[in-house]
Amino acid sequence: MITLDLRTVQCPHPVIQSRKALLNEPGCELTVLVGDETARENLCRLANSLSYTTEVSSTDDGFRIVMTPDRAQPNGKSLIIPRRTIVLLAAETMGSGDDELGRLLLKNYLITLIELTDLPEAIFLVNAGVKLVCEGSELLEIFDKIGCLGVDIAACGLCLDFFHLKEKQKAGRTTNMLEIATTLQSADGVIRP
Repeated sequence: MITLDLRTVQCPHPVIQSRKALLNEPGCELTVLVGDETARENLCRLANSLSYTTEVSSTDDGFRIVMTPDRAQPNGKSLIIPRRTIVLLAAETMGSGDDELGRLLLKNYLITLIELTDLPEAIFLVNAGVKLVCEGSELLEIFDKIGCLGVDIAACGLCLDFFHLKEKQKAGRTTNMLEIATTLQSADGVIRP
């Protein structure tokens, strides 16, 4: 059994850290301590999406969530991930042509993504795409919501350095080309909107 004390961190970190723990130790029971209802709700959704059952109890300073693998899964598998889909954002727009339309299309794509039941595992941002998760981007709130749903959001560190944005990243985490290349290579599908 693994226990994570995430009472002092805000969304999306409880979901991201819990998801990593579940993926690193498939079939293991996970206990997570969180400090607010939003984290409790998001973790219950995450557990359900990964075929885990949850037992939630209130504590003096939040909630205790015990995630147990659903032993009723076929072939004894407690963690079934049907597909590993990755979204690769390499620009501030969707498609080419008119940039204003491209920004609107990308914003609408990300808003729609929140409503889907089959979310991507990760969104990687490269080249000018890293600007989307930096100070001044109108999409920061949307990326926070996507992160709260358990999607890993990662911006290329070299790209952030190139655009002098390393200190201005406000959503997601920083990654490197080795992780990007390895993840894309092993993905079942890569979406490049």
